[in-house]
Amino acid sequence: MCGEPDSLQKMPSCSPDCCLLRAVEIVKIFSEDGMGKVVEIPADMTARDLCQLLVYKSHCVDDNSWALVEHHPLLGLERCLEDHELVVQVQASMNSDSRFLFRKNYAKYEFFRNPLTFFPEHMVAWCQETNGTIPPSQLLQNFLASSSCPEIQGYLYVKEVGRKSWKKLYMFLRRSGLYCSTKGTSKEPRHLQLLADLEDSNIFTVITGKKQHGAPTEYTFCIKPNKGRGELKELRMLCAEDEQGRTCWMTAFRLFKYGIVLYQNYKIPQQRKTLLSHFSAPVRSVSENSLVAMDFSGRIGRVIDNPVEAQSAALEEGHAWRKRSQRMNMLGSHSPLHHSSLNSVIHIAQLWFHGRITREESHRIIHQQGQVDGLFLLRVSQSNPKAFVLTLCHHQKIKHFQILPCEEDGQVFFSLDDGATKFTDLIQLVEFYQLNRGVLPCKLRHPCTVVAL
Repeated sequence: MCGEPDSLQKMPSCSPDCCLLRAVEIVKIFSEDGMGKVVEIPADMTARDLCQLLVYKSHCVDDNSWALVEHHPLLGLERCLEDHELVVQVQASMNSDSRFLFRKNYAKYEFFRNPLTFFPEHMVAWCQETNGTIPPSQLLQNFLASSSCPEIQGYLYVKEVGRKSWKKLYMFLRRSGLYCSTKGTSKEPRHLQLLADLEDSNIFTVITGKKQHGAPTEYTFCIKPNKGRGELKELRMLCAEDEQGRTCWMTAFRLFKYGIVLYQNYKIPQQRKTLLSHFSAPVRSVSENSLVAMDFSGRIGRVIDNPVEAQSAALEEGHAWRKRSQRMNMLGSHSPLHHSSLNSVIHIAQLWFHGRITREESHRIIHQQGQVDGLFLLRVSQSNPKAFVLTLCHHQKIKHFQILPCEEDGQVFFSLDDGATKFTDLIQLVEFYQLNRGVLPCKLRHPCTVVAL
Protein backbone atom coordinates (compact mmCIF):
# COMPACT_ATOMS: atom_id res chain seq x y z
CA MET A 1 0.00 0.00 0.00
CA CYS A 2 1.42 3.36 -0.98
CA GLY A 3 2.44 5.72 1.78
CA GLU A 4 0.78 9.09 2.25
CA PRO A 5 2.48 12.30 0.96
CA ASP A 6 4.63 14.19 3.47
CA SER A 7 2.08 16.99 3.71
CA LEU A 8 -0.60 14.47 4.74
CA GLN A 9 1.43 12.53 7.31
CA LYS A 10 -0.09 12.54 10.77
CA MET A 11 1.41 15.37 12.79
CA PRO A 12 2.53 14.62 16.35
CA SER A 13 0.09 16.05 18.84
CA CYS A 14 1.22 19.01 20.90
CA SER A 15 -0.41 21.42 23.26
CA PRO A 16 -0.80 25.12 22.37
CA ASP A 17 1.89 25.93 24.93
CA CYS A 18 4.56 23.79 23.29
CA CYS A 19 3.67 24.29 19.63
CA LEU A 20 6.11 26.68 17.99
CA LEU A 21 4.31 27.03 14.65
CA ARG A 22 3.34 30.62 13.80
CA ALA A 23 1.02 31.91 11.11
CA VAL A 24 3.00 33.42 8.24
CA GLU A 25 1.96 35.80 5.48
CA ILE A 26 3.44 36.57 2.07
CA VAL A 27 4.56 40.17 1.55
CA LYS A 28 6.21 41.62 -1.54
CA ILE A 29 8.63 44.51 -1.06
CA PHE A 30 9.94 46.72 -3.87
CA SER A 31 13.20 48.65 -4.01
CA GLU A 32 13.73 52.00 -5.77
CA ASP A 33 14.83 50.29 -8.98
CA GLY A 34 11.43 48.58 -9.31
CA MET A 35 12.66 45.11 -8.43
CA GLY A 36 10.54 43.14 -5.97
CA LYS A 37 11.35 40.61 -3.28
CA VAL A 38 8.86 38.18 -1.74
CA VAL A 39 9.29 37.47 1.95
CA GLU A 40 7.40 35.31 4.42
CA ILE A 41 6.77 37.11 7.69
CA PRO A 42 4.84 36.32 10.88
CA ALA A 43 1.45 37.95 11.17
CA ASP A 44 2.66 39.98 14.16
CA MET A 45 5.81 41.39 12.52
CA THR A 46 6.16 45.17 12.83
CA ALA A 47 7.48 47.55 10.19
CA ARG A 48 10.68 48.07 12.20
CA ASP A 49 11.34 44.31 12.40
CA LEU A 50 10.74 43.86 8.67
CA CYS A 51 13.12 46.73 7.88
CA GLN A 52 15.81 45.12 10.04
CA LEU A 53 15.24 41.81 8.24
CA LEU A 54 15.64 43.52 4.84
CA VAL A 55 18.74 45.37 6.05
CA TYR A 56 20.26 42.04 7.09
CA LYS A 57 19.36 40.27 3.83
CA SER A 58 20.57 43.18 1.67
CA HIS A 59 23.80 43.67 3.65
CA CYS A 60 22.99 47.34 4.34
CA VAL A 61 24.28 49.47 7.19
CA ASP A 62 21.70 49.41 9.98
CA ASP A 63 21.61 53.08 11.02
CA ASN A 64 17.91 53.08 12.05
CA SER A 65 16.95 55.31 9.13
CA TRP A 66 15.33 52.67 6.92
CA ALA A 67 11.58 52.77 6.41
CA LEU A 68 8.76 50.79 4.87
CA VAL A 69 6.66 52.98 2.56
CA GLU A 70 3.01 52.42 1.66
CA HIS A 71 2.79 53.50 -1.98
CA HIS A 72 -0.39 54.04 -4.04
CA PRO A 73 0.70 54.76 -7.65
CA LEU A 74 -2.77 55.39 -9.12
CA LEU A 75 -3.66 57.93 -6.44
CA GLY A 76 -0.13 59.38 -6.30
CA LEU A 77 0.13 58.88 -2.51
CA GLU A 78 2.72 57.49 -0.14
CA ARG A 79 3.53 57.41 3.57
CA CYS A 80 6.13 55.82 5.81
CA LEU A 81 4.73 53.18 8.14
CA GLU A 82 5.33 53.84 11.82
CA ASP A 83 7.78 51.38 13.35
CA HIS A 84 5.15 49.74 15.58
CA GLU A 85 2.55 49.15 12.84
CA LEU A 86 1.83 45.54 11.88
CA VAL A 87 2.75 45.03 8.23
CA VAL A 88 0.09 42.38 7.58
CA GLN A 89 -2.67 44.62 8.92
CA VAL A 90 -1.58 47.50 6.70
CA GLN A 91 -1.35 45.22 3.67
CA ALA A 92 -4.93 44.02 4.27
CA SER A 93 -6.20 47.61 3.85
CA MET A 94 -4.25 48.28 0.62
CA ASN A 95 -5.58 48.04 -2.94
CA SER A 96 -4.29 45.52 -5.47
CA ASP A 97 -2.24 48.20 -7.27
CA SER A 98 -0.59 49.41 -4.04
CA ARG A 99 2.82 48.22 -2.89
CA PHE A 100 5.44 48.44 -0.16
CA LEU A 101 8.73 50.24 -0.89
CA PHE A 102 11.95 49.88 1.10
CA ARG A 103 13.93 53.12 1.32
CA LYS A 104 15.80 55.55 3.54
CA ASN A 105 13.95 58.19 5.56
CA TYR A 106 16.34 60.30 7.63
CA ALA A 107 13.54 62.64 8.75
CA LYS A 108 11.42 59.97 10.44
CA TYR A 109 12.33 61.15 13.96
CA GLU A 110 14.23 64.35 13.18
CA PHE A 111 11.55 66.43 14.94
CA PHE A 112 12.61 64.92 18.29
CA ARG A 113 16.13 66.24 17.71
CA ASN A 114 15.23 69.65 16.23
CA PRO A 115 11.61 70.43 17.18
CA LEU A 116 11.83 74.18 16.55
CA THR A 117 12.69 73.51 12.89
CA PHE A 118 9.50 71.48 12.46
CA PHE A 119 7.13 73.67 14.48
CA PRO A 120 7.38 77.42 13.68
CA GLU A 121 6.10 79.60 16.51
CA HIS A 122 3.42 81.25 14.36
CA MET A 123 1.82 77.86 13.65
CA VAL A 124 1.73 76.52 17.23
CA ALA A 125 -1.02 77.71 19.60
CA TRP A 126 -1.76 76.60 23.15
CA CYS A 127 -5.08 76.61 24.95
CA GLN A 128 -3.48 78.63 27.73
CA GLU A 129 -1.49 81.72 26.77
CA THR A 130 2.24 81.52 27.46
CA ASN A 131 4.69 84.34 27.90
CA GLY A 132 7.94 84.19 25.99
CA THR A 133 9.39 81.45 23.79
CA ILE A 134 8.70 77.85 24.79
CA PRO A 135 11.90 75.77 25.15
CA PRO A 136 12.20 72.81 22.75
CA SER A 137 11.83 70.21 25.53
CA GLN A 138 8.58 71.79 26.73
CA LEU A 139 7.30 72.02 23.16
CA LEU A 140 7.59 68.25 22.69
CA GLN A 141 6.19 67.50 26.15
CA ASN A 142 3.06 69.47 25.30
CA PHE A 143 2.59 67.41 22.14
CA LEU A 144 3.21 64.08 23.86
CA ALA A 145 1.27 64.66 27.10
CA SER A 146 -2.35 63.57 26.78
CA SER A 147 -3.36 66.13 29.41
CA SER A 148 -2.22 69.10 27.29
CA CYS A 149 -4.17 70.65 24.42
CA PRO A 150 -1.76 71.93 21.75
CA GLU A 151 -2.94 72.80 18.28
CA ILE A 152 -1.53 73.73 14.89
CA GLN A 153 -3.14 76.63 13.09
CA GLY A 154 -2.77 78.37 9.76
CA TYR A 155 -4.07 78.68 6.22
CA LEU A 156 -4.33 75.64 3.94
CA TYR A 157 -5.78 75.10 0.49
CA VAL A 158 -8.57 72.50 0.59
CA LYS A 159 -9.82 70.67 -2.49
CA GLU A 160 -13.59 70.84 -2.61
CA VAL A 161 -15.21 67.40 -2.68
CA GLY A 162 -16.34 66.40 -6.17
CA ARG A 163 -14.78 69.51 -7.76
CA LYS A 164 -11.49 70.50 -9.30
CA SER A 165 -11.31 73.82 -7.43
CA TRP A 166 -9.33 74.54 -4.26
CA LYS A 167 -10.39 76.88 -1.46
CA LYS A 168 -8.11 78.65 1.03
CA LEU A 169 -9.32 78.21 4.61
CA TYR A 170 -7.99 78.81 8.11
CA MET A 171 -7.43 75.42 9.73
CA PHE A 172 -6.91 74.01 13.22
CA LEU A 173 -5.38 70.60 13.95
CA ARG A 174 -6.19 69.17 17.38
CA ARG A 175 -6.18 65.74 18.98
CA SER A 176 -9.86 65.43 18.14
CA GLY A 177 -9.39 66.11 14.42
CA LEU A 178 -8.79 68.66 11.67
CA TYR A 179 -11.16 71.66 11.68
CA CYS A 180 -11.71 74.62 9.38
CA SER A 181 -13.12 77.99 10.40
CA THR A 182 -16.28 79.08 8.63
CA LYS A 183 -15.63 82.69 9.67
CA GLY A 184 -12.13 84.01 8.97
CA THR A 185 -9.68 82.92 11.66
CA SER A 186 -12.27 82.48 14.40
CA LYS A 187 -11.84 79.40 16.60
CA GLU A 188 -15.16 79.70 18.39
CA PRO A 189 -16.90 76.29 18.50
CA ARG A 190 -19.86 77.54 16.45
CA HIS A 191 -17.50 78.57 13.65
CA LEU A 192 -15.52 75.28 13.50
CA GLN A 193 -16.35 72.52 11.05
CA LEU A 194 -14.77 69.04 11.36
CA LEU A 195 -13.03 68.02 8.13
CA ALA A 196 -11.25 64.82 9.14
CA ASP A 197 -10.88 62.48 12.10
CA LEU A 198 -7.37 61.41 13.15
CA GLU A 199 -8.19 58.11 14.84
CA ASP A 200 -9.28 56.11 11.78
CA SER A 201 -7.18 57.91 9.15
CA ASN A 202 -3.59 58.22 8.00
CA ILE A 203 -1.74 61.13 6.47
CA PHE A 204 -0.03 60.79 3.09
CA THR A 205 2.31 62.86 0.96
CA VAL A 206 0.80 63.55 -2.47
CA ILE A 207 3.60 63.12 -5.00
CA THR A 208 1.53 64.16 -8.04
CA GLY A 209 -0.35 67.09 -6.50
CA LYS A 210 -0.09 69.71 -9.25
CA LYS A 211 -0.21 67.34 -12.21
CA GLN A 212 -2.95 64.93 -11.10
CA HIS A 213 -5.02 67.05 -8.73
CA GLY A 214 -4.45 70.62 -9.95
CA ALA A 215 -3.03 71.74 -6.58
CA PRO A 216 -2.03 75.43 -6.28
CA THR A 217 1.47 74.52 -4.97
CA GLU A 218 3.77 71.48 -4.93
CA TYR A 219 3.35 70.97 -1.17
CA THR A 220 0.29 68.72 -1.21
CA PHE A 221 -0.75 66.11 1.34
CA CYS A 222 -3.98 64.30 2.17
CA ILE A 223 -5.87 62.48 4.89
CA LYS A 224 -7.05 59.04 3.82
CA PRO A 225 -9.56 56.94 5.82
CA ASN A 226 -8.31 53.45 6.73
CA LYS A 227 -11.56 51.63 5.93
CA GLY A 228 -12.35 53.26 2.60
CA ARG A 229 -12.19 51.76 -0.86
CA GLY A 230 -9.19 53.84 -1.80
CA GLU A 231 -11.14 56.06 -4.15
CA LEU A 232 -10.23 59.65 -4.94
CA LYS A 233 -13.50 61.05 -3.56
CA GLU A 234 -12.68 59.65 -0.11
CA LEU A 235 -9.47 61.66 0.22
CA ARG A 236 -9.28 65.00 2.01
CA MET A 237 -6.77 66.83 -0.21
CA LEU A 238 -4.80 69.66 1.40
CA CYS A 239 -2.05 71.97 0.20
CA ALA A 240 0.43 74.19 2.09
CA GLU A 241 2.27 77.30 0.93
CA ASP A 242 5.77 75.82 1.47
CA GLU A 243 7.63 72.69 2.55
CA GLN A 244 8.01 73.82 6.16
CA GLY A 245 4.25 74.28 6.46
CA ARG A 246 3.48 70.87 4.99
CA THR A 247 6.05 69.20 7.25
CA CYS A 248 4.59 70.92 10.32
CA TRP A 249 1.02 69.77 9.60
CA MET A 250 2.04 66.20 8.78
CA THR A 251 4.36 65.84 11.79
CA ALA A 252 1.72 67.21 14.16
CA PHE A 253 -0.81 64.73 12.72
CA ARG A 254 1.54 61.84 13.60
CA LEU A 255 2.16 63.18 17.10
CA PHE A 256 -1.55 63.71 17.81
CA LYS A 257 -2.45 60.27 16.46
CA TYR A 258 0.25 58.17 18.15
CA GLY A 259 1.52 60.35 21.01
CA ILE A 260 4.06 58.74 23.35
CA VAL A 261 4.28 55.63 21.13
CA LEU A 262 6.27 57.68 18.59
CA TYR A 263 8.75 58.71 21.28
CA GLN A 264 9.13 55.08 22.36
CA ASN A 265 9.79 54.11 18.73
CA TYR A 266 12.47 56.81 18.56
CA LYS A 267 14.18 55.68 21.79
CA ILE A 268 14.26 51.91 21.15
CA PRO A 269 17.28 51.97 18.76
CA GLN A 270 19.17 54.25 21.15
CA GLN A 271 18.47 51.92 24.06
CA ARG A 272 19.69 48.93 22.03
CA LYS A 273 22.82 50.86 21.06
CA THR A 274 23.52 51.70 24.72
CA LEU A 275 23.03 48.06 25.68
CA LEU A 276 25.37 46.83 22.94
CA SER A 277 28.04 49.39 23.88
CA HIS A 278 28.61 47.49 27.14
CA PHE A 279 29.72 44.45 25.13
CA SER A 280 31.50 45.92 22.14
CA ALA A 281 33.20 49.11 21.03
CA PRO A 282 30.70 51.58 19.54
CA VAL A 283 30.86 52.11 15.78
CA ARG A 284 30.89 55.76 14.81
CA SER A 285 29.03 56.85 11.74
CA VAL A 286 29.71 59.97 9.70
CA SER A 287 25.94 60.31 9.39
CA GLU A 288 25.82 61.25 13.05
CA ASN A 289 26.46 64.87 13.88
CA SER A 290 29.51 63.95 15.94
CA LEU A 291 32.46 64.88 13.72
CA VAL A 292 34.60 67.91 14.58
CA ALA A 293 37.71 69.57 13.18
CA MET A 294 40.88 68.23 14.85
CA ASP A 295 44.50 69.32 14.99
CA PHE A 296 47.09 66.53 15.25
CA SER A 297 50.18 68.65 14.66
CA GLY A 298 51.21 68.49 18.33
CA ARG A 299 51.99 65.57 20.61
CA ILE A 300 48.29 65.05 21.31
CA GLY A 301 45.19 65.87 19.27
CA ARG A 302 42.92 68.77 20.10
CA VAL A 303 39.48 69.96 18.95
CA ILE A 304 39.56 73.17 16.86
CA ASP A 305 36.81 75.42 18.25
CA ASN A 306 37.69 78.58 16.28
CA PRO A 307 35.85 78.42 12.91
CA VAL A 308 38.51 80.57 11.20
CA GLU A 309 41.26 78.22 12.37
CA ALA A 310 39.14 75.23 11.32
CA GLN A 311 38.76 76.71 7.81
CA SER A 312 42.51 77.24 7.58
CA ALA A 313 43.18 73.68 8.75
CA ALA A 314 40.68 72.40 6.18
CA LEU A 315 42.54 74.12 3.34
CA GLU A 316 45.90 72.83 4.60
CA GLU A 317 44.51 69.31 4.76
CA GLY A 318 43.30 69.55 1.18
CA HIS A 319 46.72 70.70 0.01
CA ALA A 320 48.36 67.89 2.01
CA TRP A 321 46.18 65.31 0.26
CA ARG A 322 47.22 66.78 -3.08
CA LYS A 323 50.95 66.63 -2.22
CA ARG A 324 50.69 63.02 -1.02
CA SER A 325 48.99 62.06 -4.27
CA GLN A 326 51.71 63.80 -6.32
CA ARG A 327 54.43 61.89 -4.45
CA MET A 328 52.62 58.61 -5.16
CA ASN A 329 52.49 59.45 -8.87
CA MET A 330 56.23 60.22 -8.93
CA LEU A 331 57.02 56.90 -7.26
CA GLY A 332 54.85 55.07 -9.76
CA SER A 333 52.27 52.34 -9.31
CA HIS A 334 52.41 48.62 -10.02
CA SER A 335 48.71 48.55 -10.82
CA PRO A 336 47.86 47.85 -14.49
CA LEU A 337 45.27 50.65 -14.25
CA HIS A 338 46.75 54.12 -14.59
CA HIS A 339 46.42 56.23 -11.44
CA SER A 340 44.48 59.04 -13.13
CA SER A 341 42.13 56.48 -14.70
CA LEU A 342 41.52 54.92 -11.28
CA ASN A 343 40.70 58.34 -9.80
CA SER A 344 38.08 58.93 -12.48
CA VAL A 345 36.10 55.75 -11.70
CA ILE A 346 36.83 54.95 -8.04
CA HIS A 347 33.64 56.71 -6.90
CA ILE A 348 31.27 54.60 -8.99
CA ALA A 349 30.77 51.96 -6.27
CA GLN A 350 29.96 54.54 -3.57
CA LEU A 351 26.38 54.61 -2.28
CA TRP A 352 26.19 58.41 -2.58
CA PHE A 353 27.03 58.36 -6.31
CA HIS A 354 23.92 58.16 -8.52
CA GLY A 355 25.45 58.42 -11.98
CA ARG A 356 23.66 60.15 -14.85
CA ILE A 357 20.41 61.20 -13.19
CA THR A 358 18.67 64.47 -13.97
CA ARG A 359 18.37 67.49 -11.70
CA GLU A 360 14.67 66.72 -11.23
CA GLU A 361 15.45 63.11 -10.31
CA SER A 362 17.96 64.25 -7.68
CA HIS A 363 15.25 66.49 -6.17
CA ARG A 364 12.85 63.55 -6.03
CA ILE A 365 15.39 61.35 -4.21
CA ILE A 366 16.21 64.09 -1.68
CA HIS A 367 12.49 64.65 -1.04
CA GLN A 368 11.85 60.94 -0.55
CA GLN A 369 14.72 60.40 1.86
CA GLY A 370 13.82 63.15 4.29
CA GLN A 371 15.06 66.66 3.40
CA VAL A 372 17.19 66.94 6.55
CA ASP A 373 20.28 69.13 6.78
CA GLY A 374 23.32 67.46 5.20
CA LEU A 375 21.42 64.97 3.04
CA PHE A 376 23.42 64.70 -0.20
CA LEU A 377 24.24 62.82 -3.38
CA LEU A 378 26.69 63.19 -6.26
CA ARG A 379 25.77 62.85 -9.91
CA VAL A 380 27.23 63.44 -13.37
CA SER A 381 26.68 66.99 -14.63
CA GLN A 382 24.16 67.30 -17.47
CA SER A 383 25.74 70.46 -18.88
CA ASN A 384 29.39 69.35 -18.64
CA PRO A 385 30.05 65.61 -19.12
CA LYS A 386 33.50 65.96 -17.50
CA ALA A 387 32.10 67.56 -14.36
CA PHE A 388 29.99 66.36 -11.43
CA VAL A 389 27.32 67.96 -9.24
CA LEU A 390 26.91 67.79 -5.47
CA THR A 391 23.20 67.98 -4.58
CA LEU A 392 22.76 69.02 -0.95
CA CYS A 393 19.78 69.73 1.33
CA HIS A 394 19.94 72.59 3.85
CA HIS A 395 17.00 74.14 5.72
CA GLN A 396 14.60 72.04 3.59
CA LYS A 397 15.96 73.64 0.42
CA ILE A 398 17.94 71.76 -2.23
CA LYS A 399 21.13 73.32 -3.58
CA HIS A 400 23.54 72.23 -6.31
CA PHE A 401 27.32 72.70 -6.39
CA GLN A 402 29.30 71.94 -9.53
CA ILE A 403 32.50 69.91 -9.11
CA LEU A 404 34.90 70.81 -11.87
CA PRO A 405 38.04 68.98 -12.98
CA CYS A 406 41.23 71.06 -13.06
CA GLU A 407 44.69 70.06 -14.24
CA GLU A 408 47.95 70.92 -12.53
CA ASP A 409 51.40 69.57 -13.41
CA GLY A 410 49.83 66.95 -15.63
CA GLN A 411 47.44 65.65 -12.97
CA VAL A 412 43.67 66.04 -12.83
CA PHE A 413 42.05 67.23 -9.59
CA PHE A 414 38.45 67.90 -8.55
CA SER A 415 37.24 71.07 -6.83
CA LEU A 416 33.94 72.77 -6.02
CA ASP A 417 35.47 76.07 -4.85
CA ASP A 418 37.21 77.18 -8.07
CA GLY A 419 40.42 75.34 -7.26
CA ALA A 420 40.99 76.69 -3.75
CA THR A 421 40.72 73.14 -2.37
CA LYS A 422 41.62 70.29 -4.73
CA PHE A 423 41.17 66.55 -4.45
CA THR A 424 42.52 63.66 -6.49
CA ASP A 425 39.19 61.83 -6.49
CA LEU A 426 35.57 62.28 -5.43
CA ILE A 427 35.90 60.00 -2.40
CA GLN A 428 38.51 62.34 -0.92
CA LEU A 429 36.26 65.30 -1.68
CA VAL A 430 33.25 63.74 0.07
CA GLU A 431 35.29 62.65 3.11
CA PHE A 432 36.74 66.14 3.41
CA TYR A 433 33.33 67.86 3.39
CA GLN A 434 31.96 65.32 5.85
CA LEU A 435 34.52 66.68 8.28
CA ASN A 436 34.66 70.32 7.16
CA ARG A 437 31.89 72.59 5.95
CA GLY A 438 34.20 74.68 3.78
CA VAL A 439 32.20 76.71 1.23
CA LEU A 440 29.07 74.59 1.76
CA PRO A 441 26.12 75.72 3.96
CA CYS A 442 26.58 72.60 6.13
CA LYS A 443 28.67 69.43 6.35
CA LEU A 444 27.77 66.33 4.36
CA ARG A 445 25.98 64.10 6.86
CA HIS A 446 23.54 61.67 5.26
CA PRO A 447 24.22 60.00 1.89
CA CYS A 448 21.19 59.33 -0.31
CA THR A 449 21.24 55.56 -0.64
CA VAL A 450 19.36 53.34 -3.10
CA VAL A 451 19.63 49.60 -2.39
CA ALA A 452 18.63 46.73 -4.68
CA LEU A 453 16.81 43.98 -2.80
